[in-house]
Amino acid sequence: MIDINLIINDVEEIKKKLGSRGYNLDDSLIIKLFQERKKLIHKKESHAAQKNILVNDFKKSKTNTDKDSIKIQSQQLDDLINENKKLLNKVETDLTKLMQGIPNIPSSTTPIGNEDSNEIIKTWGKPNNNQSDHSQILSTNYLDFESAVSMSKPRFAVLKGDISKLHRALVNYMMDIHTDKNGYTEYNVPYIVNSSSLIGTGQLPKFEEDLFKIADSDLYLIPTAEVPLTNIYRNKIIDESDLPVKIVSHTPCFRSEAGSYGKDTKGIIRLHQFEKVELVQIVNPANELKSLESILTCAEEILESLEIPYRRVVLASNDLGFSSSLTYDIEAWYPGQSKYREISSCSSFTDFQSRRLNIKYKNKATKKKSLAYTLNGSGLAIGRTLAALVENHLRTDTLSIPKVLQKYTGFDIIRL
Repeated sequence: MIDINLIINDVEEIKKKLGSRGYNLDDSLIIKLFQERKKLIHKKESHAAQKNILVNDFKKSKTNTDKDSIKIQSQQLDDLINENKKLLNKVETDLTKLMQGIPNIPSSTTPIGNEDSNEIIKTWGKPNNNQSDHSQILSTNYLDFESAVSMSKPRFAVLKGDISKLHRALVNYMMDIHTDKNGYTEYNVPYIVNSSSLIGTGQLPKFEEDLFKIADSDLYLIPTAEVPLTNIYRNKIIDESDLPVKIVSHTPCFRSEAGSYGKDTKGIIRLHQFEKVELVQIVNPANELKSLESILTCAEEILESLEIPYRRVVLASNDLGFSSSLTYDIEAWYPGQSKYREISSCSSFTDFQSRRLNIKYKNKATKKKSLAYTLNGSGLAIGRTLAALVENHLRTDTLSIPKVLQKYTGFDIIRL
């Protein structure tokens, strides 16, 4: 959630920035509710002062008549206080709902424009020209969509044999690298969260149709480990000396893919259930860009060690996720599709999530409490990494296993 004072103090500039990402800010109702809230808060303070006067007058009163009169005045004032409280609660609820629907403000370094304005920042590796995609390579012996559909529905998959073991090896390898080398603390988190947790990270209320909701409850399956990981620090104050907080988790992720009908219907690129290793950092705002670069480097080094070509792309303003101020996508090369596809998205959310979740840090010198910045990135999406690995390491009728994975798999090739 953005700071409402930005709208109040410089509405035209905020409208321009939000307009660059395709969002038309209706500032009139926000400003109206803001002014109403201000007046009601002033009334609340005035009523409290009057109440204190009556309490003091009651203590000083000498006769029952005076006391009875003060009691009547006090009851009348209590009625006004309760009515004002109801009005204030409604205005604050309405204002919060409006503010929760506004996306984050793009960073000054975010290119302006639509998807075609995304900029390639760097490339690594030499793409090969294998024409077989992973679903063709694996469908005979290792990938079973028919069983998945019969027990669930389309966009689920069953992996088996050595490919299932390779999938597990990727998880273990990534988690070991991020914890042992990159300094992240590992967490095992719930896969089911409540709505307030999703509101805190920005998935609700806007993206409810993309989530799997548990019937007759306030619970949802997580779309990403970003949600439970970030919520660990909800309503917490972190000592500045403990920043950056660097946390990681491997979880399944569940998405309805409501807006993706007809896209990526083959293979394991876009499933309702997939696994991901997620990196989250909570940082001092002064270290935002340094921390984002470190997340990107952690994800890219995984791809380099797996010998998968990739490129880094900075997203333009109208291609940003709802909560993001600045996002870099890492796109792996998929020879079977002859194209680069997103395998990790690394973002800075500035104080957008921390304002919703009340995550603050305390300055060591001044003891002042300020909103921290939150960032995250995939390190990496397991299914998409597996697909890229299969397509890039196909050797006629075998699949070559990268050296860094061999101690996890126990084999160096898979016969197809």
